Amino acid sequence: MAYSMTAYGRATGSAEGKDYIVELKSVNSRFFDCSIKISALYGYFEEKIKAYLQSRGITRGKLSVFVGIDITENESTDILLDTSYTEKYLAALCELRDKFGLKDDISVMRVASNREIFRFVKQEEDAQKEWELFLPVLEKATDSFLEMRRAEGENLTSDLCNKMEEVRSYINYLKEHADDAQETYRKRLEAKLTSTLEGLNVEVDQARIVTECAIFADKTAIDEELTRLESHYKAFYDTLKSEDSIGRKLDFLFQEVNREINTVGSKVSDINLTRIVVEVKTLLEKIREQIQNLE
Repeated sequence: MAYSMTAYGRATGSAEGKDYIVELKSVNSRFFDCSIKISALYGYFEEKIKAYLQSRGITRGKLSVFVGIDITENESTDILLDTSYTEKYLAALCELRDKFGLKDDISVMRVASNREIFRFVKQEEDAQKEWELFLPVLEKATDSFLEMRRAEGENLTSDLCNKMEEVRSYINYLKEHADDAQETYRKRLEAKLTSTLEGLNVEVDQARIVTECAIFADKTAIDEELTRLESHYKAFYDTLKSEDSIGRKLDFLFQEVNREINTVGSKVSDINLTRIVVEVKTLLEKIREQIQNLE
């Protein structure tokens, strides 16, 4: 199953005096890179959120998670003053005032606007309960996120298959015309070599020329490359059926496909076959760009 790495999901919910908002959005990345924006009061949720998302099968992508929790009713949370930090903060403010001759407007409310001077402490026994209240909203947002990844993945897969069928039609053309092109090249090489030797008044051993031209022409044969390309075509569809993450597998596979078609391009001399190789390479570049979007 192919999943896109680009998606968005959002969910809201309320429970026991709290309103929850969860937003997930992701873009392409080679690895799983998850950043979470959440109030320091609920910082202990971070590792739980990451573990949950990975348990849902999200293994690649740069994922941004926003969690908003608004308290609508009183709860058992202590707000403590970080005395050490506050003393240093006030000292810095006073130094700033004195050094630059600024107006002294240091007041309780202005100092309190710096939330770093406070520590929010929840009772430890509430931690698991808080997570259980929050989890249904995270699940709902993740469901929405995964559905978008699945839908985008289907669209990408459809596009990839269409392009791959174009590639195969070109490969079939190469198969049908490769032998004729090779024979034409052999005859042209034989005629050129014979003409050159005769022009130099060198005795021509026609049998030797035919043999050498056949050997050289054989080096331009592309049968092996076309056979391997056919096996890669089958591997492409087999990979799409996999239940695992397929992005990296397909990326590696098309590196091999690109290598084979480059070899074909270096061997063929027929202008029509060269044009076909160029078309295939153009399609392969588009395919590899699309693969970067798959998990």
